[in-house]
Amino acid sequence: MGEYSGGCQCGAVRFRVSGTLDDASICHCRMCQKAFGAYYAPLVSTVGATLEWTRGQPARFASSNLVQRGFCSQCGTPLTYEAPDGVSLAAGAFDTPALFPPHIQYGLEGRLPFTDTLPSVPEHRLEQDAASLAFRSRLVSFQHPDHDT
Repeated sequence: MGEYSGGCQCGAVRFRVSGTLDDASICHCRMCQKAFGAYYAPLVSTVGATLEWTRGQPARFASSNLVQRGFCSQCGTPLTYEAPDGVSLAAGAFDTPALFPPHIQYGLEGRLPFTDTLPSVPEHRLEQDAASLAFRSRLVSFQHPDHDT
């Protein structure tokens, strides 16, 4: 049992969830890929918990006859997957997404074959990327902080 907060990138929409959140997943279906603009959608079910919108409300798109997708109308951040069995929130929209490791994967028929090999792709930290140093030194973030304001 806990209390968790989160929201969109610009801060126009914020939420709070009270209760137990122990149903995190990844969905690889093509609909989730398009909704998130990503290889898969990380989601956290709020079934059995209390979800409250503390600032603003998500805009919604009916991605099918049974599902709506909530998003921030100002910055476009994906926020919800809303189906007849309940609401799931985008894991990355939480202020502390590391608290929600996925326990199951859905939509495997849509899984992109290279996602299994991501751990073998070369990696480096931003401070190791000398080519982006000039760009990063001029960068000013307008992203909302990872806490309620």
